[in-house]
Amino acid sequence: MAGGAVKEQGIHGIVNRGMDRFVANGPHIILGTTDITQIDQGKLLQQIRNCREEIMYDRNIPFYNTILKCNNYINSEIVLPKGYHFRNYQVGDEKAWARLEYEIGDFETVDMAEKYFVSQYCQNINDIKKRCIFVLNHQNQIVGSCIAWRDKKNFQSVASLHWLIVSPEHQGKNLGKALCQSVLKVFQELNEFPVYIHTQPWSYIAILLYVHLGFKLQKTDTFSHYENQYMQSMNVLKGILTDQQYKELVENSL
Repeated sequence: MAGGAVKEQGIHGIVNRGMDRFVANGPHIILGTTDITQIDQGKLLQQIRNCREEIMYDRNIPFYNTILKCNNYINSEIVLPKGYHFRNYQVGDEKAWARLEYEIGDFETVDMAEKYFVSQYCQNINDIKKRCIFVLNHQNQIVGSCIAWRDKKNFQSVASLHWLIVSPEHQGKNLGKALCQSVLKVFQELNEFPVYIHTQPWSYIAILLYVHLGFKLQKTDTFSHYENQYMQSMNVLKGILTDQQYKELVENSL
């Protein structure tokens, strides 16, 4: 991009801080120079694409119940960056999970988050051990998580993906995608498809990720206690996404 300002390429939330990096709601895009004429356009756009896959939240966006469903999943290669690895839940991991959730603002305190996890998921330890996946860094610190859980639909149990989260310090590395793939593999091994997700427009990057993994937005279907607010959600998303991205969501709506 020699000879002019760096364009944001329609990337929502990328802010020029006047330094050698852009801050995108958590993950940093490292430019490696303060000279705008020396920026490698290809590398910059690749970092932006990576960040778009990991920036899960923008809470200034209105909340509407958004329901997705995946009827089947085609296995694809799960790739973790060097230094990261998966493991399943172990007793005591609720403390690290709680810190992650507090870090992104889902709970008012770490204690509230920990009590929620224990009450919701630890009634059957053997079950949560096989259903909760963590990703750890080279220091064996938990930096991401996702849960293959069950909810009710018309008094019957259905599979639902819960709490996809990646620490802001470790976003931009496709950890969210890898976690989703791992949890979908758990559902597959347990023969529990279809799988539902409840989310909201502020998680628009996660919604795009889910669609890329085979989920379809549901126009009327729902589960648990959620009211389906497809139209309201899509109206909000139309003002956020590019025309091509919005078209992709429309084409993947049932």
